[in-house]
Amino acid sequence: MDIQLFIPCFMDQLYPETAFNTVKVLEKAGCRVHYNESQTCCGQPAFNSGFHAEAQSICSKFLKDFEGDMKIVTPSASCAGFIRNYYDQLFEKSTKRKELKATTEKVFELTDFLVNQMGITDLGASFEGKATYHDSCAALREYKLRNEARTLLSKVKGLELVEMSDTGTCCGFGGTFAVKFESISLAMGDQKSRNAEETRADYLLSTDISCLMHIQGVMNNKGQSMKCLHIADVLASGY
Repeated sequence: MDIQLFIPCFMDQLYPETAFNTVKVLEKAGCRVHYNESQTCCGQPAFNSGFHAEAQSICSKFLKDFEGDMKIVTPSASCAGFIRNYYDQLFEKSTKRKELKATTEKVFELTDFLVNQMGITDLGASFEGKATYHDSCAALREYKLRNEARTLLSKVKGLELVEMSDTGTCCGFGGTFAVKFESISLAMGDQKSRNAEETRADYLLSTDISCLMHIQGVMNNKGQSMKCLHIADVLASGY
């Protein structure tokens, strides 16, 4: 299957190795990965900050960059959820609605694509250690992901997966929320890090690198040794 790959801003700028691991995972699954180098942002930061005109401009570029019939896969439930749920609102009175529908219906988060579109649950990965899993707000509430990542992780050789308390509780990042409401954001991150630490896991995994960046920062400031990893980094291990 030929697919187009969309890499979110956070990953492109701060965690490029996870982007390369996403390619590795998709190729292992049998995909031919196409990457449009002119791609930029999905428009979510501008939209969430209330700059809807600017967001519409960015989103229009996204629609142009990802023209065609190929499915669009992204290692971000946050970006995928935004495109699926809010592009229609943003272009409610636009002539781009037909183009919009054709694009948003072919956007998939990585684990959803692997499990539900390709029918793959075992990629032959191996990763030694004990891990717990964080359900990001975007994955759980906007994209409606729950079991896909856990299904894939359960097949990883050498990995022990344990659930933390209140796994679906927000980590406190929320994009600009972490800047505008710093004290609340840090308190939420502290709660999440404590719940993770109580599992005695070595790793905290998730589908969203922005959450992981926030939680890792909280953990580092507290001196916790747990390491946060995107699920693509685990699924790409061992082969």
